[in-house]
Amino acid sequence: MSSQRVFSLFFLLAVATAGYAQTTKPAFTDEDLKKYAIAMDSVKGMQESLNQSVTEMVQKATIMQVPRYNELFKIISDSTKLVAANAKPEEVAFVKEVAKKRTDETAKITATFQALAKDYVGLKAFNAIKKSLATDTALKEKYDALTKELEAKG
Repeated sequence: MSSQRVFSLFFLLAVATAGYAQTTKPAFTDEDLKKYAIAMDSVKGMQESLNQSVTEMVQKATIMQVPRYNELFKIISDSTKLVAANAKPEEVAFVKEVAKKRTDETAKITATFQALAKDYVGLKAFNAIKKSLATDTALKEKYDALTKELEAKG
């Protein structure tokens, strides 16, 4: 093959590659990344609020002290262990009440998270960003900066 043909083939390949690179769009924009960061920050805030609420509920309980709650929480679904721990009916009821609150609020957080991913960010962009954050360090740094900015704003 002559050097002219090799050059021509290389040139055509370079032009085709450049043309392809210009026509492919990234799966998400900077605005999508910002929306993703806002969505994740919102969900994180909801989770922190739930944890704080449950903690306060347990700490302010007159039925039992925090260590007793922690002991019963671990065995709440095992009636034999509850009997062995001399759990009173009101203690069991309280632990179950706290668990129900946590379950109900977690379901609300999950629904909000799904709605934000679908309706605010967009599923295609959301999934692309999530996947890219695992492998693209530059994107991760950009995302972390956005997250810090959101935290600073409160």
